[in-house]
Amino acid sequence: MKKTALIMAGGRGERFWPKSRKSLPKQFLSLTDDGKTMIQLTVERILPLIDIDDIFIVTNTDYKELVKEQLPELPVQNILCEPAGRSTAPCIGLGAVYIRQKYGDAVMTVLPSDHLIKFTDMFRATLKDAFELAESGANLVTIGITPDYPETGYGYIKFNPASLQGRAYQVDRFVEKPTLKVAEEYLATEEYLWNSGMFTWKASVILDNLQKYLPEMYNSLLKIEKSVGTVDEERILEKAYKEMQSISIDYGIMEKAENIYILPGTFGWDDVGSWLAVGRIKRKNEAGNVVDGNIITIDTQDCIIQGEKKLIAVVGMKDTVIVDTHDATLICTKKNVGNVKKVLENLKICNRGEYL
Repeated sequence: MKKTALIMAGGRGERFWPKSRKSLPKQFLSLTDDGKTMIQLTVERILPLIDIDDIFIVTNTDYKELVKEQLPELPVQNILCEPAGRSTAPCIGLGAVYIRQKYGDAVMTVLPSDHLIKFTDMFRATLKDAFELAESGANLVTIGITPDYPETGYGYIKFNPASLQGRAYQVDRFVEKPTLKVAEEYLATEEYLWNSGMFTWKASVILDNLQKYLPEMYNSLLKIEKSVGTVDEERILEKAYKEMQSISIDYGIMEKAENIYILPGTFGWDDVGSWLAVGRIKRKNEAGNVVDGNIITIDTQDCIIQGEKKLIAVVGMKDTVIVDTHDATLICTKKNVGNVKKVLENLKICNRGEYL
């Protein structure tokens, strides 16, 4: 069966402000030492398994040119533009109907565009297992990340340890982001994995589940599918997509469906959710600082400092994030980095959209 990929690339990446902006969000930035952007790395790591002609990108209309620029080998018709942000269920449904319309049916893996993976060969081996399991029946397959600390910022997936089939387990339930105490309990049981947001299934199987659990959305998707290749495609896509409920695939499908399997992933995954991720993925100097740009540090430890051409001198700082761009500078403690989104909320309230 044909193997395809759907890469979700419509997010704003607000927690990476001020580098990530409405005009150039996180997935189109380079955050690694190799200079490649996150979406380029996402495509690169799956190319040995999936042909470039069978990779689809779902993104915001505003980012179509960025996708074309950063992925010049990708067929232009494989760039699917959402007329409006509607969370992951409509996004995945849109990709599924285009894949079904083109191939009749195919196995599709769904991947975020803004994750980093350290051990690429191990990831590919896990993805191959996911393809085989998805192809073998009406299965919904997800990849969970083996937790190594009690993270409170991720959703978790509980699996049945007695249900091992090959390398996969049956899923008992999806659970929301826990408190620290609950996360510690999850870790102790060894029956919970982090929810990575990576999925694999046949296009027909996910569409059958959308028909069962989100029938109004499915009917809208059918209208789009029937319009593909016609003069009415753009008009119907615009109208039908905006009518859809904004709901995640987890809430809409995965928390209700049957035949869900999970493969444990141990391939150095990072969701790059905030500036703290840069401290995990880039090299630290002898003082524990991660610096990029024209930087001088004195008596400064365990900081993340990102600049451009301007000289930045940092004296006597510890556990601090400093990010400087041509028109905005962020300075915050590491423990408060999760509040960066509040800066954007304030900018919106103050009508300072030029900084968003």
